[in-house]
Amino acid sequence: MIEFRGAGPAEFSERLDSVIDIYTAAMNPPPDQITGRKTIMRNHGTYPLFQCYFAELREASPEEEEKRPSAQQPEIVGFAYGFRGAPGQWWHDVVFRALEDQAGREAAMAWLGHAFELAEIHVHPDYQGKGIGRAMIRTLCAGRQERSAVLSTHDRPTAARHLYASMGFTDLLAQFVFPGGYEHYAIVGRPLPLA
Repeated sequence: MIEFRGAGPAEFSERLDSVIDIYTAAMNPPPDQITGRKTIMRNHGTYPLFQCYFAELREASPEEEEKRPSAQQPEIVGFAYGFRGAPGQWWHDVVFRALEDQAGREAAMAWLGHAFELAEIHVHPDYQGKGIGRAMIRTLCAGRQERSAVLSTHDRPTAARHLYASMGFTDLLAQFVFPGGYEHYAIVGRPLPLA
């Protein structure tokens, strides 16, 4: 059974090794990028209104889980987190400038002026295709006070790209290359709340 459980910045930081394992299995990044990604994720936990959900595999009933030694934590099979985007955050500033250049300041402010930035959404490959990613996004966005939800994803026909489109996310920027990068991304957004 998969359960979704919220975690604050402290627990997120404590379980960062498990989070990185899921990220690595899902994204298959070059090994030399893992340490930097871990530092970025740890820093994200300090951002305003940070919120995280873990998808945990629970093989026992809730009563049995209570008897489990506290040192034994359920296995994480997915995670998603985000925070309030704000000036001074790297992703926010880079995307704001690019959107402002393409669509004007009013459009950039409308989408990013009061946005919930979905920074990471990953499910272990063994558990993909079961609705876990969709459920984590819905859970993460529920009750958020921001005007919009925004994120970046590889700009090619992936399962993630299809998922976001099916949830009403539309392209704000396409074929976008982050400074210092080479891969093409789509920056997508949708108004909140989710339907």
